[in-house]
Amino acid sequence: MAEDVKPTRKNLMQIEERIELSERGHDTLEQKRDGLIMEFMDILDQAQDVRSNVEDDYDRAQEAIDKARAMEGDVAVRGAAAALKEHPEITLESKNIMGVVVPQIESSRVQKTLDQRGYGVLGTSARIDEAADAYEDLLASIILAAEVETAMRKLLNEIETTKRRVNALEFKLLPDLRENKEYIEQKLEEQEREEIFRMKKIKAKKEREEAKERAEERADEVEATVPGDD
Repeated sequence: MAEDVKPTRKNLMQIEERIELSERGHDTLEQKRDGLIMEFMDILDQAQDVRSNVEDDYDRAQEAIDKARAMEGDVAVRGAAAALKEHPEITLESKNIMGVVVPQIESSRVQKTLDQRGYGVLGTSARIDEAADAYEDLLASIILAAEVETAMRKLLNEIETTKRRVNALEFKLLPDLRENKEYIEQKLEEQEREEIFRMKKIKAKKEREEAKERAEERADEVEATVPGDD
């Protein structure tokens, strides 16, 4: 509350400095918030495409595996899957988006050639190859989706945090500081008026005393010039 602040010029200067710093911080946070929102919207557009690709790749993979099972049987499909010796490698790095660290997922050996899949070319059919291709595409889409979705969540959390800070400055801290500043200024003005009034009273009293002294001096002078009784 403003009444809890001592109305001194030192406190007034400190509050004015805090207001200036808070206003600069508010402007900086607003710029950061707006920039984060723009980055988020860009990633959101990308995320919508990625989600659509995942859904399409999933449907295509399911269709391909169903055809392979129907044509070759579960045993052949499972045997081809079990022959896989090299698994995809995932490398997690990071990048900075306006102060927010988001993951950057690098994957290798997701899409493979026929000889890299481990099963014999002569022992399988084109249906199994198509299913393998489809699931490799699906895996690549899922990895990209994981990167995009994680970046979205991190940006969204940072946006909410920044918005709360902006609101705290705009609707709480700055109004309180300005109220304190106005309160101190009013009190200092009152003190200044009281001091001026007090100084005027002192001056008037001094003038009266000086006038009295001058009158007494004149009276003494007059009395001195009047001849006394012999």
